[in-house]
Amino acid sequence: MKNRFDLIIFDWDGTLVDSIDWIVQCIQRAAAFYGCPVPEQQAARDIIGLSIEQAIQVLLPDVDADIRSKVVAHYGQSFFGKQISRDDLFPGVYQMLQQLKQDGYHLAVATGKKSSGLALAIEATGVADLFCTTRCSDQTASKPDALMIDEIVWELGVSKQRTLMVGDSVHDLQMALNAQVASIGVTCGAHSEAILKQYQPLYCLAYPTELIGII
Repeated sequence: MKNRFDLIIFDWDGTLVDSIDWIVQCIQRAAAFYGCPVPEQQAARDIIGLSIEQAIQVLLPDVDADIRSKVVAHYGQSFFGKQISRDDLFPGVYQMLQQLKQDGYHLAVATGKKSSGLALAIEATGVADLFCTTRCSDQTASKPDALMIDEIVWELGVSKQRTLMVGDSVHDLQMALNAQVASIGVTCGAHSEAILKQYQPLYCLAYPTELIGII
C-alpha cells in the first residue's frame, strides 16, 4: 500500500482523541438531567460520529423536540466543561501527524463535531498547522453522507483514488463507502473490529499510529 495515497482524512473523536468515554458520560448526564431515558453505554457509543442533534434524535426518538434541543445544549455545556490538551490525543498521534505531513501527505479532519468545538479542540491540542482543511457537521451534511469527503477532495484537488478515510465508527466507514474512497478502521474508539469490517476497510488497526508502518 506504499505511495497509494496523497490525502488522509481523519475522524476526530475516538480516532485521534481519546474522548469516547467522556462523550458517553455527557450524553447520559444530559438525558438524566431532563428526565429522559438514559441511553445504555453501547447505544451512546453507536451514535458517535453523527451530529449531536442527529445523535440525540436517534437516542431519544420519543422525546419532545424542545426537550431534545435542551439535551443537546446540556451535552455541549458538559462536554466543553472539561479542558483538553495534547495529552488527550492517543499516544503517538501528534508525532504521527507530524511525520505524515513531513512525508508530503495532505491531512484533513471530517467530524460530527460543530466547527466551533473542533476549533477549540484543535487549538487545545496544538495541531492546527498539521491539517490542510476540516469539515464539521454544521458546515455540510452529517455523516454518513459523502458530502464531507467530497468537499475536502474538491477543495484540495486530490482524486478520490488517492484519498484515504481513517475512522473508528461505522458512520466514518459508511461515509467512505458512500464517497467511494478507501478506508481504514481503528478500534480505539466507538466500534469493534468485527463491526467495522462489515464496511470493507482496507485494514482494522488498534490505533491510528499503526498507519506509519503501512503507508
